[in-house]
Amino acid sequence: MSRFYVLLIAILLGSMPVAQAGVTPAEAEALKGALTPVGAERAGNAAGTIPPWTGGYTTMPPGYRPGDPRPDPFGGEKPILTITAANYTAYADNLPEGAKALFKAFPDYRMNVYPTHRTAAAPAEVYENVFRNATRAHAVADGLSYGVEGAAGGIPFPIPQSGLEVVWNHLLAFWGAAREAHLSTYVVSAAGNVDLGASYREVADFPYYAPGVTPESVGAYYFKTRHIEDAPPSKYGEAYLAWQPLNIARTKFAAWRYVPGERRVRRGPSLSYDTPDPEASGFETLDEYYIFFGGPDRYDFKLLGKKEMYIPYNNNGLYQRPVKEILSRNHANPDDLRYELHRVWVVEGTLAPGKHHIAPKRRLYVDEDSWFAVYSDAWDEDGRLWKFGHATMYLVPDLPAIVLGSQFVYDLILGGYVYGFAFNGDPIQYKVTPPHPESAYTPETLATEAIR
Repeated sequence: MSRFYVLLIAILLGSMPVAQAGVTPAEAEALKGALTPVGAERAGNAAGTIPPWTGGYTTMPPGYRPGDPRPDPFGGEKPILTITAANYTAYADNLPEGAKALFKAFPDYRMNVYPTHRTAAAPAEVYENVFRNATRAHAVADGLSYGVEGAAGGIPFPIPQSGLEVVWNHLLAFWGAAREAHLSTYVVSAAGNVDLGASYREVADFPYYAPGVTPESVGAYYFKTRHIEDAPPSKYGEAYLAWQPLNIARTKFAAWRYVPGERRVRRGPSLSYDTPDPEASGFETLDEYYIFFGGPDRYDFKLLGKKEMYIPYNNNGLYQRPVKEILSRNHANPDDLRYELHRVWVVEGTLAPGKHHIAPKRRLYVDEDSWFAVYSDAWDEDGRLWKFGHATMYLVPDLPAIVLGSQFVYDLILGGYVYGFAFNGDPIQYKVTPPHPESAYTPETLATEAIR
């Protein structure tokens, strides 16, 4: 089957609400030919500005130790294009709406575009699981609650047939089996004041990617995290656990909070949807984590197709900069960000019947090579472009993978933005670890660790 035919099926069937089965074995064979092992187009583009995928970047720096800062292998390159407020309209079709809004609002906003490097990779076991998932995985629906069945250990829908499948590919993109990090959230007000919202120790596991995992052994939750704050002093010791389910219809979100003044752990509301993030001064909601996070069931997602876009990629240089240099008044410092031309899937979500969300329309731009969403546009109830989520993609050759790193969320109406999941200058920079024991994610452990 030709690559064109496979992609045409994906686009034509994009308006289907739910795919009840995977692709046929014949269609899945494209993952060993015209498509990469995760479903991206293996070939470059006709203009030669996007190269073919040749296996990704898997070179480990000599002497590297887990937790060390990872070097920038492309740090010596120079921009091949600079998009500015003066010329951005010439590239409008390759930009998200949020970036266009920043160009319109701020004459000093710009995007430095570098040569494209298709660095995304994954272990052989992940590729094998993706191939199996292609024919066995399916999105399920029960009313308006959605989930995934028949998948484990890899992208569930490498040849997507609906917008919902692309969203689940993002939610289940490869981060490794477990990680540890020390992260921070910074808030930049419309007046340019920079405040530390929180710093915290994070432990996270992805049971969906546990070694040797199968659809039968994966369990009910694909992601678990423990988050314990150690700054500023007013938040010291606040903590939470969050578990994200594979099937919202069958298993609910689970969350627990520890408040030092109460010295007890309480069951909390789900850390998802449009609940305001208490660390971000109202600038973002909890489902704006990782560009889009948690339950997709409040939207009807439509697959709009695929296009070439300038996206943040191979941003390892960003994490070597001091935070005070990155956070300029109205937007991130353009000198610290790297953009490349890549192909992305575009998915648009509109509010599902009977559901509520403060952003009734969202558009996600999902990198074809990694399946991570790299941008998000969101509109308010009056149809105004309101939020712009901007990821930064971090090259982690020891996984190997390219993953979502830190992110920016802009309020395009009130001004100001958030810089979240920041680890600039921190001694622990996305430490890849073996899976943690299940006891790491119990309320008892949360209380014990929070008061250390």
